[in-house]
Amino acid sequence: MANDREWRPDPTSHVYVYLQVVHHIAEEIRTGRLPVGARLPAERDLAEQYGVAVNTVRRAVRELRDQGLVITVPIKGTFVQDEQQSSEAPEESEPNA
Repeated sequence: MANDREWRPDPTSHVYVYLQVVHHIAEEIRTGRLPVGARLPAERDLAEQYGVAVNTVRRAVRELRDQGLVITVPIKGTFVQDEQQSSEAPEESEPNA
């Protein structure tokens, strides 16, 4: 994400700022600039990088988790998740019938 320090969300856009951040990070993941296993910067660092509030970044990270793009490990950080892992996880928890 060091290459995109110049990118900032557009506060005049009709799209919520946190969603702009989500779309930007998701694009970084899909293009491989953020590979599987890569650790995202801390929330405060992301907030500073994007010029937004920490709560905006928290909401964006929560959305990325909900989409299965990242996983947060307490105390360790937030990491890019393999899309196959995230899509297989619910199936493994279902009972075999």
